[in-house]
Amino acid sequence: MNFLILNGSPKKEGLCHSVTQEIIRGAKDGGAEVSVLVTNGIKRCHCCGEGWGVCFAEHRCAFGDDGFTGVQKAIREADALCMITPVYWAEVSEGLKCLMDRLRRCENPFQGNVGSLTDKPVLLAAVPGGSGNGLIPCLDQMNRFCQHTKAVVFDHIGVNRWNADYKRAAAYAAAKAMAEGRKAGESCPADSQGG
Repeated sequence: MNFLILNGSPKKEGLCHSVTQEIIRGAKDGGAEVSVLVTNGIKRCHCCGEGWGVCFAEHRCAFGDDGFTGVQKAIREADALCMITPVYWAEVSEGLKCLMDRLRRCENPFQGNVGSLTDKPVLLAAVPGGSGNGLIPCLDQMNRFCQHTKAVVFDHIGVNRWNADYKRAAAYAAAKAMAEGRKAGESCPADSQGG
């Protein structure tokens, strides 16, 4: 399995980094090949034409030579994704937001199209810093992106300073389960017997 992590954090240390490391470890322990793309260099959507450019019809960005085309190709080739971001002002980081805006246009599943995110499992992780605030709206923002692109949310992981000890373990376990092939909505093996 090709497991791709889209990392919205500009930092190389800290809480978001430590959660990313657990996701990497979990996916690798589950048998996946893991790669990480940091989204900070992605530029905003230009909304060319009258709001829709070649992105709608051709599923590519007219300005993709800024690195977006390579990221889009990596996403298309991935079997599973993780989107992880620090929480800024109750939203995803600016780099991840720019990527999400452009992907939403280029990978649209409208009018019978099937985008490369359609039915792809995605683990969503949001990591608020000092205050711990903004976690739920940030996860909701990522969840809406998955609804728009028809990606399948495998799990939502929210990590802050107060729950990091057990949420890092949850991030590891979720990535490992995805890499081992568990599908969203499947009961875990221990609970398959019921009651």
